[in-house]
Amino acid sequence: MSTTRQFFGTDGIRGKANTHPMTVDVAQKLGQAAGLHFMRGHHRHRVLVGKDTRLSGYMIECALVAGFLSAGMDVTLVGPMPTPAIAMLTRSLRADLGVMISASHNPFSDNGIKLFGPEGFKLSDQEEASIEAMMGADLSGRLAAPAEIGRATRLNDAAGRYVEHVKASFPRGCRLDGLKIVIDCANGAAYRVAPTALWELGAEVIRLGCEPDGVNINENCGSTHPGALCRAVVEHGAHLGIALDGDADRMLLADERGNLIDGDQIIGLIARSWAASGRLATSAIVTTVMSNMGLERFLASLDLTLERTAVGDRYVVERMRENGSNVGGEQSGHVVLSDFATTGDGLLAALQVLAVLIEDGRPASEVCRVFSPYPQMLKNIRFSGSSPLLLPEVRAARAEIEARLGKSGRLVLRESGTEPLVRVMVEAEDPATVESAVDDMCAAIRAVHEPA
Repeated sequence: MSTTRQFFGTDGIRGKANTHPMTVDVAQKLGQAAGLHFMRGHHRHRVLVGKDTRLSGYMIECALVAGFLSAGMDVTLVGPMPTPAIAMLTRSLRADLGVMISASHNPFSDNGIKLFGPEGFKLSDQEEASIEAMMGADLSGRLAAPAEIGRATRLNDAAGRYVEHVKASFPRGCRLDGLKIVIDCANGAAYRVAPTALWELGAEVIRLGCEPDGVNINENCGSTHPGALCRAVVEHGAHLGIALDGDADRMLLADERGNLIDGDQIIGLIARSWAASGRLATSAIVTTVMSNMGLERFLASLDLTLERTAVGDRYVVERMRENGSNVGGEQSGHVVLSDFATTGDGLLAALQVLAVLIEDGRPASEVCRVFSPYPQMLKNIRFSGSSPLLLPEVRAARAEIEARLGKSGRLVLRESGTEPLVRVMVEAEDPATVESAVDDMCAAIRAVHEPA
């Protein structure tokens, strides 16, 4: 885990609510610093603020708003909305900054703050570092004069704008009539907009996880707990199940038999469909180091290449912007389709899969599994102090295991961005090889580094 930053991690600021860094003081300082950072020009500046359904969202929202107003920024509040909706609305409304208050797939006791620039993209590492530096400085002399303090208003049609945006991504003339779809919104940010969009496109909608109470977000539901979705698809005889996470920027699917379909399969399916229809902007599909080698081999069979980035959808987006790709994502279910969105959008990606199902005419169990995944195993090793990955004994063990795997497998070591954990992932054609390589790597780390 990086120790160079006090607040920002791999996806904004995140932590246990009412505990550093997710406190009222930090949120207010962030509002002031980010507000001042994005004060560019002489126009009236505006920030768009959304949230998921966590109880602590009220607290964080009020503190952020106070910070932004004191910096002289006007605030537009939209209430519970998906993260991709905030990114879209920030750009659509010509706001100077967008903010999403959410801890994504984490339990309700956590919360987080994600920032989007005026074009709807997550901030770069450099921008986050600049804002963090300002948070530690005395800003009192830079805050707004009394007559220039910002105003706060609420945008009442935000949900409708996002629903229409998502529907517009669906192929012209295509409808969901005759399809029964189970949607699990994780009692999170999409609990209203996702079922509405599916119903307006013609589907019969079975709702799960659409009754948030402030403390049940991601609780035994959504993409992190898809068991209820899989059972409901079978029980209701549905054609497809869609499981979103708490802020709806990622999703998993369940076919008509109740079997899960992960992000790698979804990316492969969309890539093949868009390649066939001439919609791919380039031959490069961008994923992270965690994506399965089976996806890489499948894309190669289509004369497409897979480019890997560090874990995190914002790194995927950065690479996509660099090389002009319009399809990318993560195995976890972040799917980024840059023709329509600047970040992962679970509902939008699900609609692209539904469009393929309608065109193909076969059930999801036959259409959505486009490759056989390599056996893969992931284990976490907790540590204290400095990173064990820098120790020579660990680096030597890594080199030996990578040589053992050769070109038929992969070893991925990375530190968590939110916890003192080393994640050890191995994949190869042979399950026994995978297991032994993971165990050997974990043993090497434990041998030189006492767990926390």
